[in-house]
This record gives sequence, C-alpha cells and structure tokens, in this order.
Amino acid sequence: MSIFHTRSESEFYTDERCHIIEIVNTSEHPNISMAQARVSPGVHTANHLLNGTTEWYYILEGQGDMYLGDVLVGRVNKGDVVHIPPGTPQSIHNIGQEDLVFLCICTPRFQSGDYVQDDN
Repeated sequence: MSIFHTRSESEFYTDERCHIIEIVNTSEHPNISMAQARVSPGVHTANHLLNGTTEWYYILEGQGDMYLGDVLVGRVNKGDVVHIPPGTPQSIHNIGQEDLVFLCICTPRFQSGDYVQDDN
C-alpha cells in the first residue's frame, strides 16, 4: 500500500500554459501517473499529444471547452471525465471566471519524452 499526498507547494508552471502538481509519477508504479492541473480563467492550453499514453481528465472545479486538434468536442464541468487516446492532439480552454482544476491520469505513467507540442 502507498499513500501519495498532493503537495500544493510543488506546483509549477508549464509551457503548455497550465500549473501542474505531480501527485503520483514513479518508476515503482509504471502503469499509472496522476497530476493535478490548474488553468487560469481565459487561458487556452497549448495543443499537444502524448505518444503511447492514454490520458484521462477528471474535472474537479470550473468549466472548460475541450478540443481534439482544432475541433471543439464539448464543454466540461465539475464531475466530468474526458478520455484522450494516445497520439490524439488536445487542448482545453478555461471559459469560466475561476480556475479550471482537473486530475490528469495517464496510463502508462507520463514521461516527458512522450509529450509532443502540436503546433498544427
């Protein structure tokens, strides 16, 4: 058994235009990672994809528009889950007045070499 604590003081800002707190991402658990993402009001994150990694978003707070490539696929709110297959260009736009906060769950675990910024 393991317990992983969310350490808000470890939050960092990314080129993707969001704030990240790594919660679980260790070689001891290669099949999963979890991070908390925070997107400020009005911000549209950079279009990107993850090679070989499935990503799930679980919306904790706020409201956003989810894009696959340049196509708006739907609005997300608290309690919604988004499934993003490997290699799928994606971004999210915070359309609310408050931070958009969600968990990013990756299978297998996120590794920086899998991240590709998609400028198309």
